[in-house]
Amino acid sequence: MDALQIVAALAALGQETRLEVFRLLVQRGPNGLAAGAIAQALDLPPSSLTFHLQQLTHAGLITQRRMSRQIIYAADFAAMNTIMFYLTENCCGGNAALCAPQCNPERAPASARRKGKAA
Repeated sequence: MDALQIVAALAALGQETRLEVFRLLVQRGPNGLAAGAIAQALDLPPSSLTFHLQQLTHAGLITQRRMSRQIIYAADFAAMNTIMFYLTENCCGGNAALCAPQCNPERAPASARRKGKAA
């Protein structure tokens, strides 16, 4: 991903419903969820969900595949990891050992993780 793609992905995630959809798909793993199941889980009308899924797909954050009569959406974990790497690759001047554990997204403080789950 180049900088413009990263900006597009972050902009897509900068909207509350799309962030909720993406987080739900991340929780579901590579198998993903059918559009109807996403709508039900997040209590969204199908027309609104379609718009948000299109935005996330266009930003390269989710994939879609047809399974019989359903479209299954899944988080694109490679894209997610690329964004995380892009945001943290130059932490502490590129020497993460200088300020570890601050540069490790997996080690976010518990308070930050709880805030993220509430959002």
